[in-house]
Amino acid sequence: MNLKEKIKYHQDELVVLIKNRDQKAFSYLYDTYSKALFGIIYAIIGDYEETEVLTQNTFIKIWNSFDNYDSSKGRLFTWMINIARNAAIDFKRSKNNKNQNRNISNNVYELNELFTENFSSDTIGLIGVVEKLTSENLLLIQHAYYKGYTQQEISKELNIPLGTVKTKMRKALLILRELLKEKAQVQ
Repeated sequence: MNLKEKIKYHQDELVVLIKNRDQKAFSYLYDTYSKALFGIIYAIIGDYEETEVLTQNTFIKIWNSFDNYDSSKGRLFTWMINIARNAAIDFKRSKNNKNQNRNISNNVYELNELFTENFSSDTIGLIGVVEKLTSENLLLIQHAYYKGYTQQEISKELNIPLGTVKTKMRKALLILRELLKEKAQVQ
C-alpha cells in the first residue's frame, strides 16, 4: 500500500476499533500521534533517548488501558497527552530533575519544527492558542504542564501564595479552554 492509499480513521471509528483490539487501527494511532507525544515528552525531560523510550512506553500504556478512555470526558488526543505528560513528569521526578532551568517558550518553536510534520486536526495550532495567553498565565501553564511542577512548587518557584497560584491556574485553564473552543469553532 503506498502513502496515497493510507487509511484514515474518524476519531469515533478509531476508538471503537482500538477497543476491539484492532492492531491496524492502533498502528494508525501511533503513526498519527507519536511525533506529537514525543514532542510533549521531550519538552518536559529534554533527553532524546529517554524520550524515545518514554514515548514507546506511553503507547504501550495507551494500548493496555484503552478500555479506560471515555469519549464523553474528552478527546482521544487529550487523553493521550495526559498519559504522555504524566509519564514524563513521573520520570523527571524519579530522576530528581525538578529544578532544571529550561526556557520552554523557545523550545516550543524548536519542537514544532523538529517533531511535527502532519499533525492531525487535534493538534494543529495548539502552540498558537497557548501563545494567546497573557505572560502570567503562560508562565503558570509552562511550569505546570511543561516543567511538571505541582501548584505548591509553582508557589515556591514564583514566590506567590499557594491560594493565589490555585486561583490563577484555574483562571488560566478556563481561558485556555475558551481559546480552544473558539479555535474549534473556526475550523
